[in-house]
Amino acid sequence: MNPTVLSPQVTIRPLQPGDLEAVVAIDQAIEGRTRRSYVRRRLDAALREPARHVQFAATDGQGLVGYLLARVLRGEFGRQQPGLRIELVGVRGDEQHHGVGHRLLDALLDYARRKGLAELRTAARWNDHTMLRWFDAMGFELSADRILDCPVGDGAYRPERDDAVGLPAGSGPANEIDYGAPAGNDYERLARDRADLRAMAVEDLPAIVRIDRLLTGRDRGEYMRAQLAEALDDSAIRISLVARLDDTVVGYLMARTDLGDFGRTEPVAIIDTIGVDPEYAHRGVGHALMSQLFVNLGALRVERVETIIAPRDMALLGFLYGCGFAPSQRLAFGRRVA
Repeated sequence: MNPTVLSPQVTIRPLQPGDLEAVVAIDQAIEGRTRRSYVRRRLDAALREPARHVQFAATDGQGLVGYLLARVLRGEFGRQQPGLRIELVGVRGDEQHHGVGHRLLDALLDYARRKGLAELRTAARWNDHTMLRWFDAMGFELSADRILDCPVGDGAYRPERDDAVGLPAGSGPANEIDYGAPAGNDYERLARDRADLRAMAVEDLPAIVRIDRLLTGRDRGEYMRAQLAEALDDSAIRISLVARLDDTVVGYLMARTDLGDFGRTEPVAIIDTIGVDPEYAHRGVGHALMSQLFVNLGALRVERVETIIAPRDMALLGFLYGCGFAPSQRLAFGRRVA
């Protein structure tokens, strides 16, 4: 049946906690494995932060036949245009190709228009032909954003990521010695040894907001608060970090872990944002945060780190490439709401 021929008996409503088992069953039939813990966290996140999550269910006389879960985006890596990111979508096997997905997407578009959200975003592997055909039919286009990733391995030493970097001695704030001079580096002169690195905590929020304001020129306190809550409460494992020098927070890295959207088959960490106080730029703080993240993920047996950035952010692209990141096998897609 043509996917635009919609099933008249299907109705769309908000997804509810009681839908968990039905969503897990449909998802397992599609993926070939259960992702119950991931789905439960997505539903729990929507209950905790209803303004940041949009979740719809499609039902007929026999119960749940489809679902769509999305998250509001309001500033990841400096974006100023708010949008929605589709995280999970699925339709029961006997209702596929009957327009259920179309109905769910229409509900999401209507929500986006009412909330003034300009774009839908999502991602999938280049060879996930089923999802790619659906994106094409629903009006999505390949995004200019780039998904980068890097294997964690066991978190072992990599000089491009782990060696200390910076300016010649006598440069930088207050003419302090910089630890990235051309002198040889070894395991005792790693980037992560040059700052006090620890797990991010709620009390770090004021310092994080201060650094973000210095970097963006805008007060994004509410956005950073929500990001911190997600990093601490909405991840399978807490992996976000802060860096301290001179008894103050001078950098942060917000990341989360999950087996998540559209066919991920390995434990993945997703970096949402990273920032360093401009007064401490070029002193290896960013490398220290990244180096410690990989050490922690190696111990946790997380296999890959992923992030998504705009191609115009050349400084960030250069930093990530320098840390060992490369273009991912996953592609970013977008669709205008209007």
